[in-house]
Order: sequence, then C-alpha cells, then structure tokens
Amino acid sequence: MGLSHRELDAWERRTLRRTEAVPYLLLLVATTLSALRADLDALPGTIGLAALTAAWIAWWITLHPGWIERPGLMFAYFGGLLVLMALLGSRGEWYGGLFAFTGYVHAWHRLPGRWKYAGVTAVAFLAMASLSRGLPDTLSAWLVFLLLMVAIVVMVSLFSTFGDVINARSVQRLHMVDELAEANRRLARSMADNAELQARLLDQAHEAGVRDERQRLAREIHDTLAQGLTGIVTQLQAAEQAGAATQPAPWRRHVQAAAELARENLVEARRSVAALNPHPLTESGLSTALEEATRRWSAITGLRAEYTATGPVRRLHPEIEGSLLRIAQEALTNVGKHAAASRVGVTLSYMEDVVSLDVRDDGRGFAESTVDGTGFGLHGMRQRARRLAGSLVIESEPGAGTAVCATVPAVEVRDA
Repeated sequence: MGLSHRELDAWERRTLRRTEAVPYLLLLVATTLSALRADLDALPGTIGLAALTAAWIAWWITLHPGWIERPGLMFAYFGGLLVLMALLGSRGEWYGGLFAFTGYVHAWHRLPGRWKYAGVTAVAFLAMASLSRGLPDTLSAWLVFLLLMVAIVVMVSLFSTFGDVINARSVQRLHMVDELAEANRRLARSMADNAELQARLLDQAHEAGVRDERQRLAREIHDTLAQGLTGIVTQLQAAEQAGAATQPAPWRRHVQAAAELARENLVEARRSVAALNPHPLTESGLSTALEEATRRWSAITGLRAEYTATGPVRRLHPEIEGSLLRIAQEALTNVGKHAAASRVGVTLSYMEDVVSLDVRDDGRGFAESTVDGTGFGLHGMRQRARRLAGSLVIESEPGAGTAVCATVPAVEVRDA
C-alpha cells in the first residue's frame, strides 16, 4: 500500500532531521575508534579537537541553517572544516575513513558551482593522507595515492550528481502532484458551480415557462374562446330575430351554427387546460406520457400513430419532461390540423447527454421558405426548446411530409 502525499512529506521531514545528526554520529564513532588505539597522553587533545569540530559544525550549520544561502560564509565554514579535518586525520585514520563522508557531503551541498568539485578534491586528499598515515615518499606511492584520490573524487561526484537528479525529479513530481491536486480542486469547484448554474437555469426556465404559459393561454382564450363565444352570441341573436315560427329554416341554421361553435370552443377550452397542466407526468415518466398522448391522439383523429422509445429510459427534470410533452402535443395538433397525413411516428431517444424528440408524418408537407414561424405553434415550440438550452429543427418538403426534432440536455431529476 503506497503512502499518501502528506505521509511522504512527514517522512521526508523526519529523515532530514535524522540526517542532521549524521556528522556528529560519524565524528563520535571515529573518535571512539581512534581513542581505542591512541596514547593516553594524546587522548585529551583528540577529544578536545573532536569537540571543537562538533561545535564548529553546530554553529555554522545546525544553528544557522539559513547561512547556506550566503556563499561567503560557506567558504569560511568549509575552510575551517578542512583545517579541523587535517588535524583530526593526523591523530587517526578513522577520521579519514569515516568522518571524511561529512566533508564530501558538505563540500557538495554547501559550496557553490564548480567549487564543490574543488572541495571534494581537498577532502579526498586529506582522507588519503589520513588513511596512509602521511604523504607518500616515493613516486610509485604518489601514483597510487593520486589514482585512489581521483577515483574517490569521481565516485563522490557521480553519486552526488545522481542524487541531485533524483532530488530534482522528486521536487518536480511534488510540484506536479500539487498542481494536479489544485486542478482537481478547481475542477470540483467548477462542476459544483456548473451544477448550481444548471439548477438555476432550470428554475428560471420553469418561471419563464409559467409566464409564457399564461401568455399563451391568454392568446388562446382571445383567439378561440372569446371569438367563438362572440360568434355564438351573434348566431343566437340572429336566430332570435328570425324567429322559429316565421322563418324556421334560417332559425334552425343559426341554432345549429351556434351549437357547433359551442362544441368547438368546448374542445378548445379542454385542450388549453390539458396543455396548461400535463397531469400524466405527475403519475408516470415522459416516455409513458408520450405513449399515452400518441395513443389518445390516434384514437381521436383516427390516424395511425406509432410511438417508439430508444436508449435507457429514465426520469428527467420535470421542466424538461413537461416541455417535451407539450412540444409533442403541439406537433401532433399541427399534424391533425394541417398535414392531411395517414401515418405519424413519435420517437423519444435517450442519449448520454441529451434527449431527442422526433415527430414525423407522411402528410402534404410544405416549403420551409413559406413559413415565417411567427405563429404561436412553431414559435412556442422553439421557445420551449431554447429555454432549456436546446434546439428545435423542422424539416419539410411539399408532398414529402414533415419532421419536427427537439433536442434538449438530459438533466436527470435530482434526489431530494
């Protein structure tokens, strides 16, 4: 099981604190091993020199970690460290074998630029001198001395460079992880904002739908019921003036016309109320309501109508379901009034992000250029689709029927 980003940071901090104690630990081990083989007379001096070295490192590095950013101070620190290492190396080879590791690390990480290579070389020289208990006295010994020193410098430089590369990669990955986490946070916020915005848009669409429905009902009352009632009154007044006894034929004609107008306007009133409040959606989903509306329309008109649903049927936001049902009802009404069709197909397609409603007939069709779309039917259907960030497309040709396609976002109903 991998560690989390926070756990890795904590582990790194603990490791860095522990590595700060490594120079003191190496100094203690080297002093202890040297003391086991040193003369008793030289032991106090060795211990004192080791204590001075520990104090030197503590003052410059442990107590003042910010001084690493000041090259001048680091040159002074490292120069003093070299002197102390030379004195310690003369008192025992363990200082050259163990404590020299501190010199390599501090030379590489405390000195700037190419000076780090010079520092590593100086430490390697002191380490070799300590391990060989002095400088060589023959040419061959010098060659071996120099070859070993070069090998140490190369190895320290390679391993240190490799460590720097790994550290840089780690820092880069940490930055990438932080950037990815921030991007995920921004994405989550954006998705939440989008969901909230979508909910607000749907609420606004609902409010706009209520206003438009009131306007539509007012227009329909004016265009149908008011005009029809006016006609009924006119016919009845004419019948009254004609008189049943003196002019029976005109009287009967006027009464029949009034009755026909009353029946037509009763149908219009019922249709307006049904369109205002689509009750089928309160008991079932859009697909079932459309299927029932298609069946009922077919029974009333006597025309063949088929309903098909494709994709995973699911409940959508009430505003979306209500708008699509009303678009379908309006499209079917237009077919019954104008198309002279023999067959109608209603298709509801559920897709991942959108839902599409198609109403197609094989009627007389029309030239699209002859329709300006200002009538309430087409205009109302387009407005319903646009309020939901959707679209409505009408395709028709004379003699080739008509297709109405409404596409809106498939916003599913939210859980309470």
